[in-house]
Amino acid sequence: MTRRALLSGTAAATALGLTGCAGLTPGRDTSGSLDFWNLFGGGDGVRMTQMLDGFRTANPGIELSAVTLAWGNPYYTKLSLATLGDKPPDVAISHLTRMKTLVASDLLEELRPEDLARHGIAADKFTERAWQAGLVDGKAYAIPIDTHPFVMFYNTDICEKAGLLDSSGALTPLDSPEKFLDAMKRAKEASGAYGGVVTVNNDTSTPWRIFQSLYSQLGGETLTDEGRRVVIDDAKATQVLGFLQSLTKDGLFPADIDYQGAIATFANGQAGFYFQGEWEISTFQTAKMPFSMTLFPNLYGGSTYAVQADSHTLVIPRQPKQDTAQLDRSLLLVRSMLDQSKTWAEGGHVPTWLPFRDSAEYQAMTPQSNYAAAADGAVYDPDGWYSGSGSNFEIVTGSAVATVLSGQAAPADALSRMRGQLETLSTTASPI
Repeated sequence: MTRRALLSGTAAATALGLTGCAGLTPGRDTSGSLDFWNLFGGGDGVRMTQMLDGFRTANPGIELSAVTLAWGNPYYTKLSLATLGDKPPDVAISHLTRMKTLVASDLLEELRPEDLARHGIAADKFTERAWQAGLVDGKAYAIPIDTHPFVMFYNTDICEKAGLLDSSGALTPLDSPEKFLDAMKRAKEASGAYGGVVTVNNDTSTPWRIFQSLYSQLGGETLTDEGRRVVIDDAKATQVLGFLQSLTKDGLFPADIDYQGAIATFANGQAGFYFQGEWEISTFQTAKMPFSMTLFPNLYGGSTYAVQADSHTLVIPRQPKQDTAQLDRSLLLVRSMLDQSKTWAEGGHVPTWLPFRDSAEYQAMTPQSNYAAAADGAVYDPDGWYSGSGSNFEIVTGSAVATVLSGQAAPADALSRMRGQLETLSTTASPI
């Protein structure tokens, strides 16, 4: 029995409590039902609920059922098993960096141009970087609704006190390691505690994101050949790891802090800068603290900007009995999500839907539009079945970087550990 057949049988026999579509009328009738899966919590979850309610209001003839599952590997495992068991949702969220593995496993429907065209969806209406990064052999299997880059938050009061704002109140460029370190030192003095803060403990994704942003600015790569080769550049990786360790070793950043602790440190005015994905905008707006946001600094890239990022995409899992009417209902939901890009952008994400991204309405959204250019310099996690947001790849790399930030390991030792674990994964067959 093949691995795929075994998983298919297991999925069909497992009581997941998940249902696909049934009893739909063929043709162009829009009445019917839709099942939608996502992995959003916090502010993203609230906004997605608002958008789904907007779809329900506009389409009262469609019964929409939405299920939210645990972020990361648990979500993608359940999505894969449900699809293999012929009980997939009609539409699902997938990170762009996890979508290609689903395609390689024959778990997604191709989104043909003629089907998308019926709903006014076309390649030239999306941010080029996000659209092109999501193609597989030139074919589309996912519709990107955003780019979510690693960004820099800053406390405007602390930065003003530290003399880091220009006459317009904007942060002066921190476009070299020297300027960055100087800003952190001045912010540390102004805050009385730390210059900046980034998560170190119990979080593998954030350490990976800050490492990948700087490593990519140096032109470094980690994996090639769809994850089958590890190609870490030791010199470049060591340079970045040494720089990151200096931030905590010199007391500019705390060396022992978790995700919520990093948020609290910034929100309480104990650090001038906070480094994280843009989705934490809602946290600091709710705290009513003086802050703004901008691009993650371009310390090493020169004229070429690079920053770690991913995109949330909408996909249609492989359907056991797809018909045009059901496909059109699914694409109607996709188009509704795109048309509600303003709601999604309010949560910090950079919209990929150009009719909104290029609008005066979005340009007036601050601080959201301050870092919109990050979408053009987005560096997605490398291809590989074990790679992508919340994956084993990020667990391995992020854990190694965290030991450097905490001072528990020297850069060379952490790099050796990272390489060894990635090489093991690179020779391991995909479980699907």
